[in-house]
Amino acid sequence: MSIGVICAIPQELSHLRGELRSGQSQEIARLSFTAGDLDGQQVILAEAGMGKVNTGLVATLLADRFHCDSIVFTGVAGGLDPQLDIGDIVIADRVVQHDFGLLADERLQTYQPGHVPFIKPTEKLGYCADPALIDRVKHRLDGYVLPPLRSAADRTGDRSPRINYGTILTGDQYLHCERTRRRLHHEFGGLAVEMEGGALAQVCEAFSIAWLVVRALSDLAGADSGLDFNRFVHEVAISSAMVLRQLLPALR
Repeated sequence: MSIGVICAIPQELSHLRGELRSGQSQEIARLSFTAGDLDGQQVILAEAGMGKVNTGLVATLLADRFHCDSIVFTGVAGGLDPQLDIGDIVIADRVVQHDFGLLADERLQTYQPGHVPFIKPTEKLGYCADPALIDRVKHRLDGYVLPPLRSAADRTGDRSPRINYGTILTGDQYLHCERTRRRLHHEFGGLAVEMEGGALAQVCEAFSIAWLVVRALSDLAGADSGLDFNRFVHEVAISSAMVLRQLLPALR
């Protein structure tokens, strides 16, 4: 059995592809899937592209066609929690699709995907990672220290990126708005926001397989997010990949 590894963009994929051994690729649905050895673990590496539909497609193929028994998404995200900084790592113990729900009075009431309050109502909101998996990941990463980001030296000095666990929000928008950033953090307690993790969790839950989302903060999802993303994406994507490689054995 293999571990599925998904990235959204080339910057996130390049480090892992360079470390993959004995890679054999095939194309399905205009997407490339590469099977190989990564640090002694058999993985299927795929670049999904951005957004929930793309990730849902790739995750379904990894589960159904490649029979992966776990799937992990690694890459970058925007920070929501003001206590975090660029380069910090967020590993999701819960994901919420913040852009799905009921629109009333010009405001969105976020609701569980596949449900609305008066059609198949539910009290559930979001998807929780397997607690036993999160415990194994924490044990595996205990004492693990990432090197300081060279490109962020003027922001963080010599501080090494911190590894955090908590809620990650998913939506089909790139967040470039300080007011929305504050609102999402306040309403959901989200540490980070991205465009794919919620779809991965939804698909994996349907197939009853384990999932994990690992994100490094490339920006802080506010007015400077575009500039920060372009400045930091390459280096923080490597940090996310390094964390993934460290924790891969925990996915078995």
